[in-house]
Amino acid sequence: MRYQIKNFSAYRLSVFALAVMFMFSTQISVAADPNSFNRLMKKKEEKNLPPTLDGIHDSEGEGTATLQPPKEAFSNMVKSKAGNYVDWVKSLKEGKINPRYDRLDPNAKPIIMDLNIVREVKGSMPDVVYPHAQHTEWLDCSNCHPAIFIPQKGANQISMASILLGQKCGVCHGKVAFPITAKTCRICHSKPKPKKAKNKKQVKK
Repeated sequence: MRYQIKNFSAYRLSVFALAVMFMFSTQISVAADPNSFNRLMKKKEEKNLPPTLDGIHDSEGEGTATLQPPKEAFSNMVKSKAGNYVDWVKSLKEGKINPRYDRLDPNAKPIIMDLNIVREVKGSMPDVVYPHAQHTEWLDCSNCHPAIFIPQKGANQISMASILLGQKCGVCHGKVAFPITAKTCRICHSKPKPKKAKNKKQVKK
């Protein structure tokens, strides 16, 4: 069954008018918020929210509101540009914090191992330096060995993919230590590769 439009020119005029109105209303909304069309320009995520708003603690729990807000707790710490904006290693060195090495023994002292492990990486990216000293100030060796890392040269296959999946270094980094982001690459990739010596052509006299 076919329907015929008696006044086709009037129909086209009304469709055109609707299209113009739609375009005009869209331009007004874009003008009101020039970034509304760009999904990449999102509002910066707020860090260190209070326990009642952080999505981790029970917001309706009776004790949650009594916890110290992170911004208040971190106010005296050395600042960082990544993670929760605290440089924990520098804060420890400057005496801003004094973590308990053993949860049962407040007098226990850490056994600090001053040893750097250098892992060569392919490409132009600087090699990775793993500093034992900064880690053993907080942790006992058994936290990492042998469950996460086998203490033997060449026995551990580590890749950025595995770290980002929460394995190897990713067991802690991204959860309780600074996250793996574009801002934190050079914290680990800190040893520049040696410059290749240029072959000088001998000039014949």
